[in-house]
Amino acid sequence: MTLRRAAPLALAAVLVSGCAVEVVQGQASPAGDPALDVSADEFPVTGAGDEPIDQVARNALADLETFWQQSYPEFFGEEYTPLSGGYFSVDSEDLDPGLYPETGIGCAEQPTDPEEVAGNAFYDPVCDVVAYDRTLLQELADDYGRFLVPVVMAHEFGHAMQGRYGFAERSILDETQADCLAGAWTRWVADGNAEHVTLREPELDDVVRGFLLLRDDVGSDPDDGAAHGSFFDRVSAFYEGFESGLATCRDDFGDDRLFTAAEFDPTDLADQGNADYDSLVDWVATTLPAFYDAIFPDAFGGRFEAPAVEAFDGDAPDCAGLADRDLGYCPEDGTVYVDETDLAIPAYDEIGDFALATALSLPYALAVRDQAGLSVDDGAATRSAVCLTGWYQAQWYTNAFTDLVGAQISPGDIDEAVQFLLQYGVDDRVFPNVDASGFELVGAFRSGFLDGSEGCDLTG
Repeated sequence: MTLRRAAPLALAAVLVSGCAVEVVQGQASPAGDPALDVSADEFPVTGAGDEPIDQVARNALADLETFWQQSYPEFFGEEYTPLSGGYFSVDSEDLDPGLYPETGIGCAEQPTDPEEVAGNAFYDPVCDVVAYDRTLLQELADDYGRFLVPVVMAHEFGHAMQGRYGFAERSILDETQADCLAGAWTRWVADGNAEHVTLREPELDDVVRGFLLLRDDVGSDPDDGAAHGSFFDRVSAFYEGFESGLATCRDDFGDDRLFTAAEFDPTDLADQGNADYDSLVDWVATTLPAFYDAIFPDAFGGRFEAPAVEAFDGDAPDCAGLADRDLGYCPEDGTVYVDETDLAIPAYDEIGDFALATALSLPYALAVRDQAGLSVDDGAATRSAVCLTGWYQAQWYTNAFTDLVGAQISPGDIDEAVQFLLQYGVDDRVFPNVDASGFELVGAFRSGFLDGSEGCDLTG
């Protein structure tokens, strides 16, 4: 966040409708039967070797063929046509040009040197081919788990489907829609429909973390011809496909789709949009009560009484349920507590200022639920608190607090909230004894950010 004057206060829920890689969100269950590898004879990939990573990619591509054979006629009204140019694998660390035809990984209309695949995976609409660097895929799998590779293939396959029904005029729309299509396929896999690929629920968290690597640089132009979207934009699109399916991917990616990706202005550049620690704490202490003062009467009935907020250092206060915690709400004294040394400062330093805003907002939302007579120590309370945090941060996004604090959100701030949930939200020191995955927490945050009170379980 940065200090800038902008529009007047207007509290409202934000409704957001909105190359190479994607991420997942949601619940997943493994397929009923063990996956079977598809053979190279059954599904040829030009240039593929014997490496396991090529088999992972081939398995995913074979299941993507099956998915789209079934789904394309239903959702796009035409018969599915396989990729006429096929699939290509390149080893950028040990390239053998002899494995490829004279046109390389392209076609007569657009020959492409295999060297151009290095560090990338892409769909070529001229030649109707998907190509990938298996060295890149191996690095992604090593860092973010095996299922990120199938998601990358699903994203590129999504572009192939766009090549059939039509591309958008903005790159960021095409890229996030391909993320959505990848999410829909991932749900199909999670439901046990795939023959060659399986998905275990914990893998979803790793895939979502992988999206951070694949987002655009913070502060870059979302209208650039190569724009893919922010961390939140891409995760949100993937989540839409996972939760709502192909109809949503088909219908909800028009020119009116809103993206959180934005360019830095000159006042953001020096500190990359981060406010100093003390200013951030002051702003949150002002805006959280203002937000709940505004929504509490309609959402819960009655008048909101702001809880106290106190920092501690190392040893949690003497309150039931706060032992060994870095963050929490104590119903006994109506106070929100945060460990400044072990949580607040590290989150601020490692992620950014809005990670700290997220940390403070989560137990504050539990205090709100307590005043409303709702639970504060179960899974429903956790998801609701995360959702309410998303709703609160949507007000920052719409510049609702500028008259109060003279500040507005900066590019990357909403990404920092998602990062905090994935890194700290799954830690028992923040939410103990709660079985929600990082994927589920990000989904709850997204619901609040996009839909306000509707998804936040405010009825008990």
